[in-house]
Amino acid sequence: MLDVFSFGGGVQSTAALVLAAQGDLAVSTFLFANVGDDSEHPATLRYVRDVAMPYAQTHHLTLLELRRCKRDGSMPTLLEEVVNPTKKGDWIPVYLGGGPPGIRGCTSQFKIAVVARWLRQQGATRADPARVHLGISLDEFTRMRTASGIAYETLVYPLIHRRLTRQDCVAIIEGAGLSVPPKSACWFCPFHQVRQWQAMYRDEPELFAQAVALEATIQAKRARFGKNAAYLTGQGRSLARVVGTDVQEPLFPTTCESGYCMT
Repeated sequence: MLDVFSFGGGVQSTAALVLAAQGDLAVSTFLFANVGDDSEHPATLRYVRDVAMPYAQTHHLTLLELRRCKRDGSMPTLLEEVVNPTKKGDWIPVYLGGGPPGIRGCTSQFKIAVVARWLRQQGATRADPARVHLGISLDEFTRMRTASGIAYETLVYPLIHRRLTRQDCVAIIEGAGLSVPPKSACWFCPFHQVRQWQAMYRDEPELFAQAVALEATIQAKRARFGKNAAYLTGQGRSLARVVGTDVQEPLFPTTCESGYCMT
C-alpha cells in the first residue's frame, strides 16, 4: 500500500516530518502541492525549501513539490486563475457582503486533485488505495473527514491518533532543533482572520498592498460578469477599510477543513 503525507508546510506537517525522521511515523514520502510561487505565502515557500526539504534529505525522506498541470500542458498558478479576466469563477472562497464564504476551487483543484493525480501515476487504484496522511492535530479534530471522495485513497490522521495538539507539534519541531514554521496558507486566503490581515499590514506592507489590489481586481472582474461585489474578509467591506478598525472576529472562525492547506 502506498503511504504519503500531504505536506502543507506549516506546524503540524513539519512535526509529522520530524516524527518520520525519528522513526515514529511510518511515512517516507511527503507531498507539497504548491499552488504557485506567486500564490503561496513567501514565508511558507522559504520554510519548505530552506528548512523542510534539506531536513528531509538529511534524514532520507522524500519531500516532493507538486504543481497543477492542465490537460493542455499549461501550469497556471492559483493567482493567475483568480485574476484571469475570461474566467467567471472566483476560485477562492470570497465573501459576499457579510455572509459565509463562497465555493472554493483552490483546495480541490490545486491541492487535493494534484496529490490525487500523483497517486494515480504511482499506481493507486480503487482495489489498492493509497493512504493519505493529513496534518490535523487533536485541537482541530472537527476538520476530520471520514472520506476524501476519491475512490483510490483513504485518509489517515496520525497526529490525532497520537493525541498531539498544535502546541505538542511546536515542541516536537523545537526539540529537533528546527525553527517553527509560520502558518501555511496563500497570502490572499479569505480564511485569514482580521488579526492576520492586520499583522500583514504591519509587518508586510507590500504584500498587504497586493492583497488590497487583488480584492479590487476580483470586484472589477465580478462586475464585468454582472455579479455582486465580494471581499477577502467576512466584514462586508473592503480589506483596506477593515484593517486598523475595531471589528469583531466570529466566535467560530471559518477555516479550511481539508487538511491540505493550513497544516
